[in-house]
Amino acid sequence: MTIDEKQEEIIEDFDLFDDWEGKYEYIIDLGKKLPGIADEFKTEENIIKGCQSVVWLRAYMDGGKVFFEGDSEAIIVKGLVSMLLNVFSGHEPKEILNSEPYFIAKVGLASHLAQTRSNGLASMVKQMKTYALAYSSHEMN
Repeated sequence: MTIDEKQEEIIEDFDLFDDWEGKYEYIIDLGKKLPGIADEFKTEENIIKGCQSVVWLRAYMDGGKVFFEGDSEAIIVKGLVSMLLNVFSGHEPKEILNSEPYFIAKVGLASHLAQTRSNGLASMVKQMKTYALAYSSHEMN
């Protein structure tokens, strides 16, 4: 699946809910299902700066594709992490760099999250793109 196809799938999932209570429950459920990240990677260097809750994000490259693992102590944030991992993990660096997470606005997250959570979400996306850029540069050398 392409990044955009994954985003469209998330949008379709959110369209199944009539209200934000159901959407939040869905996000929480995603967080509960996220395997998280091994304790050995819960390090200071893997913490996303700019998030209200502690969020760890790890990236690695395999077969020319970037894979992400993430975790958070806050269950709703863990659900947001899960969505971003679903969208961006397993793609080539250039695909990640050339994609914008438009699903965030389409499903209404941008307007329904507290400002601090929205800022944290933006910080997560920025870090994922930073990893993709680093791996992209590494590929060229």
